[in-house]
Amino acid sequence: MNILSIQSHVVYGHVGNAAATFVLQRLGAEVWPIHTVQFSNHTGYGAARGEAFGAPLIRELVEGLAERGALATCDGVLSGYIGAAEIGDEIVAAVGRVKAANARARYCCDPVIGDVGRGVYVRPGVAEFMRERALTVADIVTPNQFELDFLSGGASKTIAEALRACEALHALGPRTVLATSLALEDTPKEAVDLFASGPDGRFRLRTPRLPLAVNGAGDAMAALFFLHLLREGSTAAALSQAASAVFGVLARTQAAGARELLLVAAQEELVRPSRLFRAEAVL
Repeated sequence: MNILSIQSHVVYGHVGNAAATFVLQRLGAEVWPIHTVQFSNHTGYGAARGEAFGAPLIRELVEGLAERGALATCDGVLSGYIGAAEIGDEIVAAVGRVKAANARARYCCDPVIGDVGRGVYVRPGVAEFMRERALTVADIVTPNQFELDFLSGGASKTIAEALRACEALHALGPRTVLATSLALEDTPKEAVDLFASGPDGRFRLRTPRLPLAVNGAGDAMAALFFLHLLREGSTAAALSQAASAVFGVLARTQAAGARELLLVAAQEELVRPSRLFRAEAVL
């Protein structure tokens, strides 16, 4: 399994490609990472050094892969945080080239836009690019609750509203939607819900809410869900495996009092989660 992952990278910590690359490799996938930015650390620290890369560099790197004949063996493209809308244009172009070389390839877009309590935190034009262009070519999309509402133009306070929001995203293009970090009216305060909607059904999964705030869990979740979906073809199985693995890593991180995800120390959770959560069908 070969995955082209185009997203941000940090030297210290695990967000963007610094999260996705390891979790995919640990599960036996070959990863071709292209970084949209390279920072010393994630910006949650208040300061970071590094730079965002321009669209021409992304284009050149994809062209280099094409020259090696690699695109025909690419099983999927994964994208996450982008620094500017023009980077997104190159991602869409890369997806088109990959699918032209391998019609079975799939594109998973993690539409990083913002979050509840923070609002939109990406640069002008990026949020609109996600809704107007990325979703039209994506096979899988993995928004958090804020992004689900932004992209669908609604408000998902109940399971019925979350269902309608997912249907609105399906209408834009993606066959599969994974909504993460949901806090619905019937979600207990001590829990968090995830919801997945695909061609084989709609599923809900609930895990305990852990008392920690770390970056990168969403990046790991998107990568894991995408890989399991490609391998197993089951929305429910992909949701169960991905959510259980991320919960296991978060639990280990919380127990250690760490500020960064303990992906390396807790890597066995990626392969054999110590606690398996089951996805339940939603009618």
